[in-house]
Amino acid sequence: MSEKTDSRVTLCPDGKYRWVYEVPMLKNPSILYDVYKVLGISFGVVWLLNVLLIGCEDGFSLKNLWGSTYVLLVVALVLAVIALIAYVIVAWCYGWKYVVLFTMDEKEIVHQQMPRQVKKAQILGALTSFAGVAAGKPSVVGTGYLAASRSTTTSELANVARLIPCRRYHLIKINCLLKKNRIYVPDEDFDFVYDFLCQHCTNAKFSQ
Repeated sequence: MSEKTDSRVTLCPDGKYRWVYEVPMLKNPSILYDVYKVLGISFGVVWLLNVLLIGCEDGFSLKNLWGSTYVLLVVALVLAVIALIAYVIVAWCYGWKYVVLFTMDEKEIVHQQMPRQVKKAQILGALTSFAGVAAGKPSVVGTGYLAASRSTTTSELANVARLIPCRRYHLIKINCLLKKNRIYVPDEDFDFVYDFLCQHCTNAKFSQ
C-alpha cells in the first residue's frame, strides 16, 4: 500500500483508499470473459425453455433435441463473433484501455469508470489535488471529476457473498446476491486489498 498519490493504492486524508487502474483490454480478457459468460447463461436458459416447449408439444426425442440445439448453436456462434467484434470496437473507442477509479473503506468499495477522453495523468492530477485539500473539506473536493465519471458500481462490504481473487488478471471479483463488482488492483497491492476485503466482508466466502 502506497502513501503517495500515484497508480498504487493510496490512503487519502479522508480515511479512504483510492487508486486508478488501466485495464489493457486486448491483453487482459477478463471483461470479454464476463460478456461471454452472460451470453452463455442467456442461451442456456433459452435452450432449456425451448427443449421443454418442444418436449411438451412433440415429445422428447434425440432428433427433436438435436434440431433445437443445432439452431441455437448456430445463433450463439454468430452472436459470439458479433460480441467479439463489438468488444474490439469498444476497446478502440476507449483507447484500448478501460480506466477505472476505485475508492475503498471499511463499509464499501466503489468501481467508478472514467470517461474515455480523460487521460490517466489528468485523473492522477485530480487525485493529487484531492489528497492535498481533503484534510480541510473532504466532502467538497473532487466532486468535479467524480461527476464526470460514466458509471459507478458500489458494493457494500457487509452484503458481499463471495470474494474470488484472479491474480493473473489483477482482478478481485466481488459477488453480492443481485450485483457483481470487478476490482482491478496493481500487483504490488493485490494482497493488501484482498486481505482488507476479507477482513471487512464478514459474510463472504473466500476463494484462494
